[in-house]
Amino acid sequence: MFSLEGRVAVISGASSGLGKQMARAFAKQGAKLVVLARRIERLEELKEELKDITEVYPIKCDVTSTEDINNAAKEAEKHYGKVDILVNCAGSSKDKGVLDMADDEWDFTISTDLTSVFKMTRAFGNIMKKNNYGRVINIASMYGIVGNTEIPTIAYHSSKGGVVNFTRAAAAELAPYGITVNSICPGYFYTELTTAVLDTDQFQEFAKVHVPMKRYGKEGELNAGAIFLASDEASYVTGVILPIDGGYTCV
Repeated sequence: MFSLEGRVAVISGASSGLGKQMARAFAKQGAKLVVLARRIERLEELKEELKDITEVYPIKCDVTSTEDINNAAKEAEKHYGKVDILVNCAGSSKDKGVLDMADDEWDFTISTDLTSVFKMTRAFGNIMKKNNYGRVINIASMYGIVGNTEIPTIAYHSSKGGVVNFTRAAAAELAPYGITVNSICPGYFYTELTTAVLDTDQFQEFAKVHVPMKRYGKEGELNAGAIFLASDEASYVTGVILPIDGGYTCV
């Protein structure tokens, strides 16, 4: 079960963090990859790393650019002839509270974390529609389900909450074309960008109090959910919002 042999997976934000982790996981399941990010040199390094496992096709793409996204979709289809799986993982955020956030900080976060998901799904979903098959996996956040008292980040909460309900709406719209749309809502995960913060005494104590499993997510612990949702076996699973957060949102 859960083999991705013969499938083509497009992963945005694949130059680092969770996107890079999932690219490695999908490769091990047999998928051919199209990896997208602004830092093409990082994608080339990933291609070299995975060359003995699967074919990796890097494309430089800024997910806030409609032109970049549409060009990437055309290039991916030209190279492989199809797209089966889309993982919308690219994202960034300006962290401010509702009383202090500037318009440009709000716009940047919404554009990067929510509008990009719409544009990517539109571009690659139209390729999937041709084959009456597709798996769209949106990487939202547990902050798209709940608020928080630790970090003021109103635009991030809003964008990820938007991704959650975009997922439900897109799932309903695309079901007739054999395309499923689901979201994963990660909790706190160790990545190259978060480790320094999560390893502080303050955040270690926070985990012990607020996360039922009393720790943060480790590399690879997100992969099983993504592989399941990308698989043929998950053909009747759509519109699902899956927290992978050590229990943070269950209490």
